[in-house]
Amino acid sequence: MYDHKYLHAKVSMVSQEPVLFARSIESNISYGLSSVPLEIVIGAAKRASAHSFITELQDGYDTETGEKGAQLSGGQKQRVAIARSLIRNPRVLILDEATSALDAENEHAIQQAMNNDLQGRTVLIIAHRLSTVEKAHNIIVLDKGTVVQQGSHKELMEEGGLYSQLVQRQVSGLGSEEKDRIRSTHHQEEGTEK
Repeated sequence: MYDHKYLHAKVSMVSQEPVLFARSIESNISYGLSSVPLEIVIGAAKRASAHSFITELQDGYDTETGEKGAQLSGGQKQRVAIARSLIRNPRVLILDEATSALDAENEHAIQQAMNNDLQGRTVLIIAHRLSTVEKAHNIIVLDKGTVVQQGSHKELMEEGGLYSQLVQRQVSGLGSEEKDRIRSTHHQEEGTEK
C-alpha cells in the first residue's frame, strides 16, 4: 500500500479555477519543489503554451501574479497551472476543465505542445468542450451521472447517440477554421486505421 506522500508525488491535477499564490510566476510554476533551475521552469511553461505571454509581461517570470492570480487572465492562470503540473512529471495527470478559459486556438496550441508530455502516463480529462477529448483513447460519456457511451471519438461518432449529438451541436457553433481542424482530425484518424 502506498502512502499519501508517494501518491501526491505521482498525481497532479489542474482544475478549471487553478489556485495561484501571490508570488512570481516562476515561484507559482515551481511551487512545492526545491531549487528548480529557471531553464526547467521555462521548459514547462513552453510545453503549457505559457512562455510567450510570460515573456511579454514587464517583469517576465518575476511578475507577481497577485492574490489568487488577480494580475492574470483566466486562460493565463490555467496555462501557469498546467506548467506547474508538467514540471512535476506526474504518472497520473487530471485535467478538470483545465483549458475552459482558453479560446480554441490557444487550447489547440496547448494540446500540440503537450502531446509528448502525455505519452507514457495516464491522463484523465474532464471536459464539456469535446474538442478537448477527441484524441483520447477512451471517452466515457455521462448523462445525469450514468455512463451512456464509451469508446474512441471515431467509434462514438459512428455509433451516433449522445456524444455524436453533442459534437454536432458544438461544431455548428464554431468558426470555419475550427470546423476544418476537427474534420481534418477525423479524416487523419480514418487514414491511420486503413
